[in-house]
Order: sequence, then C-alpha cells, then structure tokens
Amino acid sequence: MKKSPTKFKKYHKILLRFFMPMAIAALLSITSPIFAQIIANNPPTPSIVQSQSGISLDKQAQALYQQGDFSTAAKLFQEAAQAHKSTNPIRQALSLSNLSLCFQELGQWDTANSTINEAIALLAANKKLNPEQLSVLAKALDIQGSLQLAQGKADIALKTWERVGKIYTQLNQPNRLLASQINQVKALQHLGLHRRGIELLAKGLKLPPLLTTETEKLKLSLSMVAASPESATALRTLGESLRTIGNLPSAKLLLERSLAIAQELKLPETTALVQISLGNTARAQLNFDKNFGNRIGDAEKTAANLQTAINFYQQAAKNASGTPKIQAQLNLLSLLAENNQQDAAKNLLPQVQQEIEALPSNQAAIDARVNLAQTMIQMQGAQANTPISAKGENIAQPAPISELEAAKLLATAIKDAKKLGNPRTESYALGTLGNIDERQGRWADAQKLTEQALQLAQQINASDISYIWQWQLGRVAKAQGNNDRAITYYQEAIATIKSLRSDLAAANPDIQFSFRNAVEPIHRELVELLVESNQEKNWKVARNVIEGLQLVELDNFFREACLTAKPEQIDQVDAKAAVIYPIILQDKLAIVASLPKVTQDSPNQKLNKLNKQQSKNTTPETRDFRYYKTDISKQEVEQLASRLRENLGQATAFDVTLPQLQKMYDLVIRPEAADLAATKVETLVFVLDGVLRNIPMSALHDGEQFLVEKYSVALTPGLQLLTPRSLKQGRLGALVGGIDAARPGFTALPYVGEEVKKIQSEVPSRVLFNEKFTNPQFQNRISTASSPIIHLATHGQFSSNADETFIITWDGKIKVNQLSSLLKTVELSGNNTLELLVLSACETATGDARSALGLAGVAVRSGARSTVATLWRVNDKASAILMSQFYDQIAKANTTGVSKAEALRRAQVAILKNPDSDYTSPYYWAAYVLLGNWI
Repeated sequence: MKKSPTKFKKYHKILLRFFMPMAIAALLSITSPIFAQIIANNPPTPSIVQSQSGISLDKQAQALYQQGDFSTAAKLFQEAAQAHKSTNPIRQALSLSNLSLCFQELGQWDTANSTINEAIALLAANKKLNPEQLSVLAKALDIQGSLQLAQGKADIALKTWERVGKIYTQLNQPNRLLASQINQVKALQHLGLHRRGIELLAKGLKLPPLLTTETEKLKLSLSMVAASPESATALRTLGESLRTIGNLPSAKLLLERSLAIAQELKLPETTALVQISLGNTARAQLNFDKNFGNRIGDAEKTAANLQTAINFYQQAAKNASGTPKIQAQLNLLSLLAENNQQDAAKNLLPQVQQEIEALPSNQAAIDARVNLAQTMIQMQGAQANTPISAKGENIAQPAPISELEAAKLLATAIKDAKKLGNPRTESYALGTLGNIDERQGRWADAQKLTEQALQLAQQINASDISYIWQWQLGRVAKAQGNNDRAITYYQEAIATIKSLRSDLAAANPDIQFSFRNAVEPIHRELVELLVESNQEKNWKVARNVIEGLQLVELDNFFREACLTAKPEQIDQVDAKAAVIYPIILQDKLAIVASLPKVTQDSPNQKLNKLNKQQSKNTTPETRDFRYYKTDISKQEVEQLASRLRENLGQATAFDVTLPQLQKMYDLVIRPEAADLAATKVETLVFVLDGVLRNIPMSALHDGEQFLVEKYSVALTPGLQLLTPRSLKQGRLGALVGGIDAARPGFTALPYVGEEVKKIQSEVPSRVLFNEKFTNPQFQNRISTASSPIIHLATHGQFSSNADETFIITWDGKIKVNQLSSLLKTVELSGNNTLELLVLSACETATGDARSALGLAGVAVRSGARSTVATLWRVNDKASAILMSQFYDQIAKANTTGVSKAEALRRAQVAILKNPDSDYTSPYYWAAYVLLGNWI
C-alpha cells in the first residue's frame, strides 16, 4: 500500500525525538564504582595479622583498575583475596568487593554477583560487628547496590543503599551518609519517584523545600552548603531530579552551585558530569521553547539556549575521559542532529563511534550503542522515504549506510543486553531496530521485531515504553492498510498511557518533553482513524480519546496526575447542552458533537422505550454523536488563532478582528449550526483543542450576531466534572482578595476597588485588599473559609509552564501549585465546597500558544466546581461593570433558576447591547470564560 512520504518521515522524527533522551538519561544515571578501602585513620585491630603481600597486590590492582585494565586488575584482586584469606577476613572482603567491581566492568554479571555476595557473607558472619567491620560492610553493600542498579534492579538497590545509610548514621559519618542518600536518589530516579528523592536529598543538605522556595531564598541557602565532594555530587543529583520534573530555574541554580564546588575542589570528573547536567538543562529549556511555543521575540533566547548546551557538552568532553566523555559526546551529537546542524554532527560522529567501540560490555556501553544508533537514524531521517513502485507497492531497497551501521550497533546491544539479563534495554534495542525496518517499508520484519520489544516490555511491566511499541505496531498496521488492527494497537497504547497517568512525568527523565512528540501524536492519529471510519460508535470513542488527551496534557503540565473526579454523563448533567469537540488534525479541523437526541415519538412511545431500557438495566441513549469536518491545514488554523488572539487583546482592533471571528465561526460552529438549531440547545460546552483554548468562543460571529447572543457558553477539559449543582442563595458568600495599587513589574488596577465594593453589595463578603492581601493572610483566611465563592481581582498569568502560572499578592506571587493546594483546603466537608473561583484580572501569556493550559490547570486543580477567568488583561472599569452584572445574576439565581453560564452570558450581553456603553467590542467583555460546571 502506498505510504505518504511526508507523514512517514514525520512519524520517525517524532519517535526518535522521544527516544533519544531515554538512552541519554539511562547512560547518565549509571552509578560510578567506588573502591572499598580500609580507612587510613581507622587501622585494623591488633589481633588481625596483616598480609603485606596481599596489601601490595591490592594497591597494584587499584592502579590498574584506574587505568582501565580491568582484566589484569581482576587477577590481582583475586590473588590479594587469596593472600588475605587465612590472615585477614576484612581485607579479604575488601579485595572481593573490588574484584566484583572489575567483573562488573567486564560485563561478567553472574561472577560479579557471586563475588560481592561472598564478600558480604564474610563480613556478616559475626553477628556483632565493630565500627571497622561495619564500615567495610557498608562499602561492600554500596558496591552491591551499584551492581544491582546497573542490572536494572532499582528497587532492590534502593533497599541496599537504605541499609548503607543506616550503618553510616550509626557510625556518625555524615559525609558518607550523604553519599548513600545520593545513591538512594539515583535508585528513586530509576523508579520514577523523583519528588521523594528531592525531599530526601534536600533534607540531607539542609535545604528548604525545593518545590516551593522562592529563587532568592534558594540562592541564599545554596551559598551556605559546605564545599565537599559529596555535596557537589548531591547538588548535581538534585539538579537532575528538578530538571526531570520541569523545574528548570531551580535545577540551574543547584547545578551552578555544584559546578562551583567541583571547580573549587579541583574535581575533574565531577566537573565534567555537572557540565553535562547543565547542558541537559539548557537543552531542556530549548526543547520546552520549541515544543510549547516560543513567545514573540524569543528567537535570540532559543539560540542562546542551544549554544549554551553545546558549550557545556564541549567543555565536558574536553575535560573528561572514559564514560563521562562519551556521555558528553553522545549528548552533543544528538543535540546537533536534532537541531539540523548536520555538518557538525557528521564531523563528530567518527570520534564517538571510535570511543564507543572501545567500551567494555557493560550497561553503559549498551546504552551508548542504542543512543548512538538512534542518533544515526535521526541523522538519516532527512533522506528517509519509502520506495514505492508504479503499482503502489513497496520496493525492497538497501538501507542507507548510516542505518546499516545503526543496525549493527543495535544487534550488538541486543546481544549484550541478553547477556546482561536486562530486558528493558533489550526492548529498547529491538524496538529501535524494528523502527529501521519500518522506515524501509519492511513491514513484516518491523512487526516481528516490535512485537518482541513489546513482549519484553510487558514482561517487566515497563508500561512507560510499552505504549511506544504499541504505537509503532499501529503505524505498521496502518501502513499496510489494516485500519481496524491499527485502531486496536492505538487503543492499547492509549490504555497504557492512561494506566501511567499517576507517574507519566516520572516514567523516564525527559518524558515531559516527549508529550508533544509521542503522547499527543498517538491520540491525534487514533482520532483521525476513528472519525474517518464514518461510524457513530467510533465517533464516541474519538470523543473519549480527545478528552483523555486533555487530561494527560494537564498531568504533563503539573508533572503529576491532576484530576481524580469521577466522570459524569453529559445527559445526566444538562439535557439542553451540546458538547462540541473541535480537533485540530494535520489537514483538517474535525468536529465531534454530542447533541440531545431529537425524536418524533409520542409521550407513550417514549415511556414504552424507557420502560424497556430500564427492564434491561440499561441507561437510556439520549445523545446523538455527529461528525463534521473542514479541510484546512493545522498551520492555517494555528495562524488564524494566533492572529485573532493578538487582535482581541487590543481595544482598537475590532475592524480587523471581526472578519477573523467570522472565519473562526465558519470553522468551529457553522458545520453543525443547523443541527444545533434543530435540537434547541441552550448551552454550548466546548472541549477545546490546542491553540483554540486561547480564543473566546462567545465572541465568534456568524455575520449577524455574536455566539453569546444565542447561547450560554462554557469550557471544560472534558466531562470529568464534580457532582454538578447550582449555587444556593442561602449559602452565598465570597472571600474577596484584590489589589488596585501598582506592584513590582505590574501596573495599577484603579477600578479594582470599585469591583470589590460592587461584589460586597451583591453577596456577603470578607475582603483582603491591598496590604492585607498577602500570602500569609490569604492562607489563613482560606483555611477557615466557609464561602462557596472566592474572587481574586489582581494581576496574574496563565502559561504552558506551571512555574510561570501565578497570581500576584501584595508581598509576592502565588504559583499555580501552591494556589491549588490552598484552595483545596476549602473543601473541609461536603457542605463546605468551593463552588466558584473568579480570577478577574489575569491573562494568558502572550505569544504562548499553549498558555491556556495554565488556566485549565487552575480550574481543574483548584477543587472549584466552576472557574471564571480572563484570557487577556481587560479594561478594569469594564471589568467592574461586568462583574457587578454577573454577581447580580448569581444572587438572583435561586429565584430565576439561571445557571452560572447563563449568568455570565447575561452580564456579557448587558454590556454588549448597552446603547450608552463604549464597551461593545469583544475586547471589553469576551475575555471572560467559564470553565467546569456550568449549571
């Protein structure tokens, strides 16, 4: 079957950009071996007769080990252990421990395991160990933990290093305790438990909580960390974990302090490793900018991040040797390839190949080979095409030279991974080899290798890589024209992703940047298969898939699962609402709509149908699913949305904005407009996709009127609502926080005072204003709040980056994670829920295509059933008027029965149609959007 070369290349670019950081991270996390030695100032007890020949052999072996001659070193350690056997069991255990290190470097894993077990058994023979014996036991256990981690047994290694930590606590050796905590964190990183590792190591370094501390306080705390080899390594390890969870500014601060200590103490290997970590952090910022949309004017910043990463990798490669040097070279090579610097990459490639070829058969070598193979495939990607015959059939052709070389590397990696007994690494290598066959159109071979990779991943419950192979199998099936089988594989991949929601961000160290490269494309490609099937049952599935994408994207934003509410069926929430899912695909805008079912049945017929359904214990089917589409490229949709969002934020741009609003109406509403009218719905609920989240649907214009003039409008990340209910008048009350004065970096909001007074006149309110609206005061009031409404009239910003999503208080900022935690304290009981959160002076970050993620994140994580917020910085006088109208409607809701969405609609229309108002432009009223429960 003919395959589109453009899409074909796109798949592989996506896959490789996802995979490369995995191999890099695996290589970076291998624990460096540390020699077990007798401490010079803690000599053996007089009762032990020392074997001078054994000591001499130990010293010679250690020197050879440092030179990389592991085979000869192993022979000498064996002789030393034999020399100590009858005279000094402690030194025998030390020699055996170091011998285990040699076997580990030589890839002789079974022998390494048996040797370290023998050493530990010698030391554990005495039930009561003296301090010297305990110290030697700790060193042997430390080596055992390193061996376990290198074999992929992170959970066992963690327990081993926890045991080491207890010994050093007993011996009162704080530096060695810190070293054991570093190792524990490495194991936790492998297990995806980054936050737990951060808390452990921050406590060990006596640092404040790293996830909530402000920058200046963190800088001060870091300056007080004593300089030692252990503290330099601990700070680097902490920086790696912070990078992994997306806290790049704090990661950079810790790594810079680590580098300063390493350079001060003249620690060349640590210096190189920290430089690699700093390069990774600059690269992470570069990837974030590319994947989540650069802001206007950020091209220079992006170029600077690229050059910074290159410089750090080059410095590390120049100053390091052995494994750190290869780490730096591999990272640099993949960075150059990823950023289309092909000439520089080709010049570096032979040197990297030579370095890797000289590596012994160990885990680091396997990871390096897989990493290099993936980079070589990416370098070839620009020339990748599937040869097609005149009849549309695939023509078997030789693979390009670089892909043949990559295949050889992968074959070696597979063989060594089997020998090592590491199915995870073997799965990486097999799947990547299958990717080469996929690129060449060898579908049967691609399927076979990918199935083997998937089987290995599933055997060890490695869901974080299983879904990649399920996706690859789906692509292969689709390429062969078997769409039904492709849909099955895609659905399996998404089911696996769903099972990973709780730890998706931690599944591998760079998965937060893989979201746009792997997780999102899987969902979109499945949606395209489903909607084009022209089957209503598949349209329902497509709806669920796109909702799942919304939730995974929010998880990715927060680096943790953010929503645990039970789904509510839309027909149980509001039978007069239509739910509209605009989905941006590569060459079309697809619309899936859930509409109330229109029936001509008589009342008796309806009753009979209902009775039959109830007798079968089934839920009445009251919804119709419809599919509409408009042929338009993804780029055109995104450009239109970007221009429209920019113009909407300007009061004087209405003449330019109106045609754009009409164009957007034609794309999003007009295809289903007749069906909406026929079903007589009153509320349109949008589950918006991508850049469309930045556009107020209420302002779309059909050529005669705005959408808000016909329908109430609400937004939701999906129908994952809390139990819906309307505000009760008897429970009305608000906690109001506001600032009208200028704050550092933010202008004054002179009409906020008027807005606060109008709210007080409509509902009972407790107010924190200006100097009283501080972080501590707000936290204290929140903890005792009984009000169902919280209204914050202050500057704030929504961004695609959680660290840049915040509101301003008098004494600083409250970031989204902290705000979410505070607001959740409102829900102390079932009768004390946060029904409505209003953020009336915030805005989505200009130029950030995914900035509304921050708005959705606040809405979902706050615990509020409904959130009203602004997409841009509105005129604060108009805002005061609109909020007065809104609360007037809310206060009357108990008697009028209006929903929150309808209350907002009436407030907006009141301004829009006021003949005496200058605020008819959407700039003044359309910024307000309602998210969540619209009842």
